[in-house]
Amino acid sequence: MTPPFDAILLEIGPFSIHWYGFLIVIGILLGTRVATYLAQNAGENPELIWDMLLICVLLGIIGARAYHVFSQPSSGLLGWSYYKAHPIEALYIWQGGLGIYGAIMGGAVGVLIFSWSRHLNPLQWLDFAAPGMAIGQAIGRWGNYINQELYGPPTTLPWGLSIPVSHRIQPYNDMTLYPQDTLFHPTFLYESFAALILCLLLLWVAIRYKDRLKDGDLLLGYLIGYSAIRFCTEFLRPDAWMMGKLATAQVIALILGIVGVLTVIAHHRLSKVQR
Repeated sequence: MTPPFDAILLEIGPFSIHWYGFLIVIGILLGTRVATYLAQNAGENPELIWDMLLICVLLGIIGARAYHVFSQPSSGLLGWSYYKAHPIEALYIWQGGLGIYGAIMGGAVGVLIFSWSRHLNPLQWLDFAAPGMAIGQAIGRWGNYINQELYGPPTTLPWGLSIPVSHRIQPYNDMTLYPQDTLFHPTFLYESFAALILCLLLLWVAIRYKDRLKDGDLLLGYLIGYSAIRFCTEFLRPDAWMMGKLATAQVIALILGIVGVLTVIAHHRLSKVQR
């Protein structure tokens, strides 16, 4: 399993369109379409989704890049120790380096700002966005494949990923330990596939249990589901930003997952009491 493409999709004079950015745009557009479907299904104006798209994407990218820039990944990858000495490169998002948690936070702030300005229920519109976030991640992760990043430890599985030595992180660039034909776990693929399943599951819940859901349920379902996905896939990320014995992303996942489960339980129990 080797990336068949160059990182650059198209060059027009001095300008280049990278596969990484192209796939992110495709993910955003498809995720937005999913959100408009849910809004229309709920009897809301789907055009509002497109109206809020710009601010959500802008803040999402800022949040995603900030998470990456201020991180401290292991294995010699770029993080705060590098960007504080090369600040202009913090803007080079086409080279990779976007943190999903930062994107979620930034995008959510965008929804909150837009909802406040239009006097909308923010939880309802965050619910519409939740499955779209999952499908956007499922597509965007393939940008990591093109960039030959987000892979795990060596494997003998038939779907293992072949990574050239020049793209390997430490210590996998040691040819005496890991020869040229070494295959690695395609961590990006595991997360992409799991995110796709999460999107489909949330859509099924949104349609099947439409009359029983409370505002915020789909958002909480996404946070719980993605937290479980990220907690598991981080075990296959040797480049993780560590916090003690756990990756920082795993600590965040645990917090979000526990808070999400408790909130769902409390939300529905409270609604039963009020009846």
